[in-house]
Amino acid sequence: MTQRWAKANLGPRKLSLRRLLLIWLLLPQLVLWVAGAWVSYNVALRYANIAIDRSLWQSSKALARQVQPLGGGLYIDFPKAAQQILEEDPDDRVYYMVSTPPGRFILGNRNLPPVPSRQSVHLNDPFFYDGKLGSLTVRVAALYLNYGSVKQPQLLLVQVAKGVVAREELAREILYATVVPLSILMGLTSVLVWSGISRGLNPLRRLRRQVENRNPQDLAPIELHSAPDEVRSLAEALNALLGAVNHSISVQRRFIGDAAHQLRTPLAGLKSQTELAMQETDPAQLRERLQRVHTSATRSIHLVNQLLTLARAEPEQEHALLRAPVELGKLLREVTAEAVPRALQAGVDLGCEVGTEAVHIAGNSALLRELLLNLIDNANRYVGQNGTVTVRLRREGDLAVVEVEDDGPGIAEADKERVFERFYRGVQTGNGCGLGLAIVQEIARRHAAEVLLQDVVPHGLRVQVRFPLEAD
Repeated sequence: MTQRWAKANLGPRKLSLRRLLLIWLLLPQLVLWVAGAWVSYNVALRYANIAIDRSLWQSSKALARQVQPLGGGLYIDFPKAAQQILEEDPDDRVYYMVSTPPGRFILGNRNLPPVPSRQSVHLNDPFFYDGKLGSLTVRVAALYLNYGSVKQPQLLLVQVAKGVVAREELAREILYATVVPLSILMGLTSVLVWSGISRGLNPLRRLRRQVENRNPQDLAPIELHSAPDEVRSLAEALNALLGAVNHSISVQRRFIGDAAHQLRTPLAGLKSQTELAMQETDPAQLRERLQRVHTSATRSIHLVNQLLTLARAEPEQEHALLRAPVELGKLLREVTAEAVPRALQAGVDLGCEVGTEAVHIAGNSALLRELLLNLIDNANRYVGQNGTVTVRLRREGDLAVVEVEDDGPGIAEADKERVFERFYRGVQTGNGCGLGLAIVQEIARRHAAEVLLQDVVPHGLRVQVRFPLEAD
């Protein structure tokens, strides 16, 4: 049991913003510290080599001056005191050798590293290379001289070597002198970075506390006036979300309240009529009562259907809106044909003017059907007996325009802005519930369409819905 509980609580590892910031700020410092140490050490070696090379160059030139041609041989003037000075320091000893290539030893230490085979020979121009003298690494300066005659040229090789212990000690001293201040500076920088990150994350902690300590019913905006721009932007985004949620809840509450109010009247009338019908003994009066019950029930069913349609068209349902290509002309003809019996019953002349050209839009056919039915039903309901209702479809640029036109009394100018509100009926006559145009507006918004109300001369109303055509 315990084992299963432990496995159930295993979740993804928490990602700390503080840890990420520290890693991405301190890691480059560490890389720079290592790179700086490496560069410092190599620069120190380079300048130590330059210093040693200059010293060896001077020594090789001084030693070369002590070798003079004499007759058919060489005269070497190298005092014992000079030799002792060169070999005095065992830790920084100077080695030398004088020879005549290809390897005839004359003077000095015969174990000095030979000149590299790929080295080109330049008279009176010293060159330098590293080599091994036993187990000791040495730096060697070599100088070729010509002491022969024109007819019998003869080369003289002077080599002076020195151990690299001093060079490496110098490089280490420079490295220590550089790395220690860098390390101290890096430590101070790390402390400053840690402190800066902590101070920078304070607004986020305050934001978290405000959200954590907030009552679920409290949708008031979050206050973060002194926060940085990034945190303020986050707070503004949260405030926008809270505002949208608050608006949605308010709309839902108002919708529920309006729906309850609108349902209360027909249901109360239905209850009253059924009570009277149960007390009625006259068959004619009973039939009249039942007819009123039927009318009230029909109104209630219509209202419930309208409410359900409106709920399906709510913005919160947009993520569930399935879109597909819809041939608008075919749909318009089908919906008009369905509405013809009701129009004939109401004494309305209902016509449809749709061309043969296919007009496609991207949308939800079920919601589009509801939109068209509500437009046609509204026109049939308010146009009056012997009125005319015409349904049209045409293309206008990159738009598909649906029109439902009637020759009824129209809508007063003062009411045109409010007729899209839920349950608003204005001064119109009829038995509608005030949801038709609200449903049309919501469905049109879900399809990025625009609804326009236009007066018809001499009287009447034209409702236009302008849909964007489906991209080819």
